[in-house]
Amino acid sequence: MKAVFLDRASFPDSISFNYPSDITVTEYDNTLAEQVEDRIQNADVILVNKVQLTQTSLSKCHTLSLILVTATGTNNVDLDYCKAHNITVKNVSGYSINSVPEHTFSLLLALKRNLISYQQAVQKGDWGQSAHFCFHDYPITDLAGSNLVIFGKGALGKQVAKIATAFGMQCYFSERKGASQIREGYIAFDKALKLADVISFHCPLTPENQHMIDAAAFTKMKPNCVLINTGRGGLVEENALANAIRTKQIAGAGFDVASIEPMPNNHLLQSLSQEPNFILTPHIAWASHNSMQTLANTCIQQLNDFVNKVK
Repeated sequence: MKAVFLDRASFPDSISFNYPSDITVTEYDNTLAEQVEDRIQNADVILVNKVQLTQTSLSKCHTLSLILVTATGTNNVDLDYCKAHNITVKNVSGYSINSVPEHTFSLLLALKRNLISYQQAVQKGDWGQSAHFCFHDYPITDLAGSNLVIFGKGALGKQVAKIATAFGMQCYFSERKGASQIREGYIAFDKALKLADVISFHCPLTPENQHMIDAAAFTKMKPNCVLINTGRGGLVEENALANAIRTKQIAGAGFDVASIEPMPNNHLLQSLSQEPNFILTPHIAWASHNSMQTLANTCIQQLNDFVNKVK
């Protein structure tokens, strides 16, 4: 049995994938679109993180039985084609239940307490020049007593709410934009925007919610509102975000995702990252060592189950 891992280098070498002994696995650090067909055509199993597997490329595989997506999202795989051709697609969920929420609050605390600005000021020698034991050049605000609005009530959203409650925040889950009915445990979209001191995104990207936060949405937010996006880049319209940040329509934002990844150097968010009230990290909220190894272990268990089933 043959398997290929199309983008093994999306995980560091410190993460172990202990493949079963009765399957031959060929690993590629990365795979360009024009290389996919040649690399997968003889595979029984494909392991993939973010490489696109389209109908065109999958149609060249005549022995393929299983696709293991080493992530939660499967939007890089043509699921309709796989279903029609009896190709099983497995993903991994729940592995980053600690990593993503912790990164969410890392971004939030860095913004609310102006940690980066203070660190840069200390590096410039401002502390040594202060007439007092401290200096107050950048405002600091507490999380306690503020309103957190969460988009997405899955495991990650609930874990973020749990942590926020420990900080003394009031938590609300927002209903979908344009929803005709408000589900129990949710509040209306427009009400959520007006109420929020912090907004955090933990929902998948769908055609229905793409750019749900647009220029009109920003006009409904408080000027002290902070956006944290460790979900998907397409949830927020980036031109509207840039305008809101640069005009201080909102207080700040911390993003771990972008509309294009890897993000080119001329991307809007790259230049926006020069603003003191915007923090950008390279889609690493999920990537604590513990989370990545849990993901790898789950993926290998799925592979073992498949191999044992076809023996």
